[in-house]
Amino acid sequence: MEPAELLGILHLSERLKDAARHCVTSGGRQESVAEHSWRLALSVLFLRDEFPEADMDRVIRMCLIHDLGECFTGDIPTFQKTDADRAREGALLEQWVQTLPPPYREELAALYEEMERRETVEAKVYKALDCMEAVIQHNESPLSSWSENEYALNLVHGFDKAAFSPYLTRLRQAVRQETEEKLRREGAQ
Repeated sequence: MEPAELLGILHLSERLKDAARHCVTSGGRQESVAEHSWRLALSVLFLRDEFPEADMDRVIRMCLIHDLGECFTGDIPTFQKTDADRAREGALLEQWVQTLPPPYREELAALYEEMERRETVEAKVYKALDCMEAVIQHNESPLSSWSENEYALNLVHGFDKAAFSPYLTRLRQAVRQETEEKLRREGAQ
């Protein structure tokens, strides 16, 4: 890859450092999309032994690129994102991927297709953890930053994505337990 091409990709991806997510950090600061993607990828690094049949390096690549479409649209919380929003983000992302030099154009296109279909264990692991990371961040954030619908949503979000794996189901149950404890501790239940 030519240096100018790499710099173009890095400059575009820098937008995710400034793209605020709905959630805030434990210190009360708005979380960025880049921070979410980083911790999601970090979680995969520590789950290698739980999925010996999976190409966890591939899952890490999925985690690193999964929100690149938000360079073009910004973050829209899952409970507000419409089909039209998803279609617009997907079209803009696909346009950008087609500008990448080979072999990256083909690799990213294949990864995005795999992630969309969610048929492989790698894509299933990525999606389950993506949902869980958002809830974990909510559990760490001040309850005052939660919107009204998140009290119920954070109790169930992502369980369906984790159901294929006994380990991820146990992990999601542990995250739910943290959510319930937070709600009890802070007088919301």
